[in-house]
Amino acid sequence: MNRWQAEELCADLADLYVESSDLRPSEGHRSRSREEFLHRLSGDIRRPGFAMAVAESAALVGCAFGFPVRSDDLWWLGFDGALPPSIEQLTESDNVFAINKILVAPHEQGDDIARRLQQRLLTDHQALLGVTLVDEADHPSLAAFRSWGWRDIGEVRRPTGPTMFRALVLPLGERTTRRLNGLARHAWTRWPG
Repeated sequence: MNRWQAEELCADLADLYVESSDLRPSEGHRSRSREEFLHRLSGDIRRPGFAMAVAESAALVGCAFGFPVRSDDLWWLGFDGALPPSIEQLTESDNVFAINKILVAPHEQGDDIARRLQQRLLTDHQALLGVTLVDEADHPSLAAFRSWGWRDIGEVRRPTGPTMFRALVLPLGERTTRRLNGLARHAWTRWPG
């Protein structure tokens, strides 16, 4: 889906966000979270190259969306330390695609749907490297991304808030995997072998 198609789905996407999020507190918190999601989505939709993949049955079951990361982009702003040269080179060559959000309604095959949606976006954009930022307190999401082959390369703190994110990358193709070997910063993040 392109940005115009995504704009037509905003209300459904916000419903999916609320349904897929663990938002059990008061109704006021729910509506505030819904509004914050719509505000962030509105900004993402305007980014050059924005794309979305959706899964539907009788209703919207899931979606993943993102955009290409350009060399003049602020995607890596707040990265702790120096960005590894191989990632910097891939970013400069416009071969990096950011998965900004994956939403899936509670479902027994939710993990598989989410994995397939992110893979579809990355394949459609012929990216050599997928990137995403995950709140380091969101252990279920971190575990899911790691089980799909994403690797942790460090921390990112955005100047707009106190949340610390883990920067995860997914090399696509053997050549990219070889270029990125050894980037994992923790013993528990090994490249698939």
